[in-house]
Amino acid sequence: MRKWVLPAIIFLSANRISAQQAVPLTVEKIMRDPKWIGTSPDNIFWAPDNQTVYFSWNPEKQLSDSLYYAGIKNHTPLKTAAADRALLSARAAGTYNNDKTLLAYAHQGDIYLLEIKTGKTTRITNTTADESNPVFSFGGKQVVFRQSRNLYGWDKTTGLISQLTNFENGSKPTGNSDEKGNAAEQYLKAQQLELMQVIRDKKAKRDAATAFDKTYDPKPLRSLYLQGKRLRDLQISPDGRFITYQLFTAPNDASNTIVPEFVTASGFTTDIAAREKVGTPQGSYESFIYDRQRDTVLPIKTNDLTGIKDQPDYVKDYTKKDTPKIREVIVNGPYWSDQGSHAIADIRSQDNKDRWIVLLDAVTGTVKTLNRQRDEAWVAGPGIGWTEGGGNLGWIDENTCWFQSEASGYSHLYTANVNNGEVKALTGGNYEVQEAQLSPDKKYFYITTNEVHPGEKQFYRIGIAGGKTERITTMPGANEVTVSPDGKWLAFRYSYTNKPWELYLQPNTPGSKAVQVTQLAQSDEFKSYPWRDAQVITFTARDNQQVYARLYTPDPAKNNGAAVIFVHGAGYLQNAHKWWSTYFREYMFHNLLTDKGYTVLDMDYRGSAGYGRNWRTGIYRYMGGKDLDDEVDGAKYLAEKLQVDANRIGIYGGSYGGFMTLMAMFTKPGTFAAGAALRSVTDWAHYNHGYTSNILNEPFTDSIAYRRSSPIYFADGLKGKLLMCHGMVDTNVHFQDIVRLSQRLIELGKNNWELAVYPVEDHGFTTPSSWTDEYKRILLLFESTLLKR
Repeated sequence: MRKWVLPAIIFLSANRISAQQAVPLTVEKIMRDPKWIGTSPDNIFWAPDNQTVYFSWNPEKQLSDSLYYAGIKNHTPLKTAAADRALLSARAAGTYNNDKTLLAYAHQGDIYLLEIKTGKTTRITNTTADESNPVFSFGGKQVVFRQSRNLYGWDKTTGLISQLTNFENGSKPTGNSDEKGNAAEQYLKAQQLELMQVIRDKKAKRDAATAFDKTYDPKPLRSLYLQGKRLRDLQISPDGRFITYQLFTAPNDASNTIVPEFVTASGFTTDIAAREKVGTPQGSYESFIYDRQRDTVLPIKTNDLTGIKDQPDYVKDYTKKDTPKIREVIVNGPYWSDQGSHAIADIRSQDNKDRWIVLLDAVTGTVKTLNRQRDEAWVAGPGIGWTEGGGNLGWIDENTCWFQSEASGYSHLYTANVNNGEVKALTGGNYEVQEAQLSPDKKYFYITTNEVHPGEKQFYRIGIAGGKTERITTMPGANEVTVSPDGKWLAFRYSYTNKPWELYLQPNTPGSKAVQVTQLAQSDEFKSYPWRDAQVITFTARDNQQVYARLYTPDPAKNNGAAVIFVHGAGYLQNAHKWWSTYFREYMFHNLLTDKGYTVLDMDYRGSAGYGRNWRTGIYRYMGGKDLDDEVDGAKYLAEKLQVDANRIGIYGGSYGGFMTLMAMFTKPGTFAAGAALRSVTDWAHYNHGYTSNILNEPFTDSIAYRRSSPIYFADGLKGKLLMCHGMVDTNVHFQDIVRLSQRLIELGKNNWELAVYPVEDHGFTTPSSWTDEYKRILLLFESTLLKR
């Protein structure tokens, strides 16, 4: 659900209210009344009939979204019946067979089969247990699903359900019960058998019963032992022969953090179990293949992967050199061809310096590298993903797989012939393939790229052999496309800089016309305001790189000579684009600032998304390095090109943007007269593992990177006025971060700072009163420090 809440601060300008005055009661009412909230459609999916598209929406301004639908013939949105919503969502998450004539899905803990042409539904299970994850196997003749930790197969012809796996806790027993025990115990057992007839009789009966039972169980199901480990990623091959699974061993000495919650219904402070910190020991992963035909279990062997012992380049900065060792990896997949003749896997090193696309020999458990992607920073990018879960990849035919890679410096589409190892690039250029999928008929790839402009998302098709792309969407901005199961229709969300997301339908052919389906339920106040179409510009950084930014310029008559630079969060995120921003509150705040005469610059600094590998990894081992240089160069651009007073520039941002604001105020004295750091990371050694270890490695292996990247070490350099705001229930960037920095500032004797705390807020604020209070304080900071008195 996307809600566009109108911040009270937007009305300060229209009502000529100064920053020092309280927000009027009428504005507070607007903030809290749902009728002033507009929503955009979201969570789009197609019905199996290819005629109807479903989406979450809230035009009636209720407390939450409802499920709506529209058809390719009747575009008028209608609300679904409440009783149907769970079933519709379940079918949307289901799995088709190869020719898309059947759909298997899980609904309310049971498994169903839908015949697409007739609409006939067959209930496969009706149990109190929870069944899930149905897929087609055994050449499409069976629906295989998971119940608890085991797989079961339902035969479409006979209706018989058969258990396919038998996972058991613990380890495999050694020997039989009569043979257990030490030497003394074995002696006593043998003595009892020798002396006692009753003991001999009981043993004879037990042995006879066991032999009799075996005659009725000629093919016992093999026990697969978990050994106290966690079962993950349980799969079956399309022909039903191979079952693959992963066992995860949790670390023994890992510690998680705790976040106190002070404002509770009980009146007592409670503790929230939260994340780990970077460098916390990580678990290990083992992947296995159970060959049902040969009744054998083999590990997937990764120790011979090319470069598996390669150390990262940064170790050269340290005198102590570790002996090269086999690195821990995670095997994602396997991903089988339609007929099951081949399987590929996406293997990642846990240090995320390497990704291997491999051909898996399921009979032997060995792998053959088809493509190795090595990045001395970290492997990522559109369609490539992070450590767990794998990237975007699949099969064109039984011998040709496809994947994405940043080998050229930008994420592009590649194919590999698994027989001869030939790799071919299908797309290329200084742009990113941000999404890719194979068409149902396997004649095209459907791709979303920013080829037109780094700040646009357009939808194309390209032949499976490559060649010229054909553009299908045309409106400038962003198009987030969902293709119908038969590939003939598109449902997509579209937005522009000053136009929130709406839903459109369009035939999936070049030159076809898009039809708008929804109309955002905006308040009259929202619609009456002339929201700015912020100009996307570029300026030249000190290393001659072009930095993209959104620029808001005031009317010349209102220009006050001051400027504000906004720093987006997340690090790897794009905000200098031509669609409706996820930072919609900040966008509205920037309109307010511009109304007041400020110039506002919102840039995609180094490390932002949308600009390729080198830009993405520009912050490796030094956050607050090139990214902060870009912000400083932006301030210089404002002063030299837009007649901004260099002594009256402010900076603000949240999360990563808050971190950057702190680094700016601590390490670039005189550049910014004021800064507002919101929910800021103050010491990267206290942030999480998954994000931080990619960029800075680990604190005990790369202390140089952490020390030069953490604001807490540079607090003595504070110049200008600093406002810090932080939620006390922040489970992402913990409140502890800002408390530690506050103590540091106290001990350093700094006076030009203040801290505003929000007792009920997590990382992303949810209470309108908190948002209002925060932005009133930010506005007051800039009004009191950047304007001439």
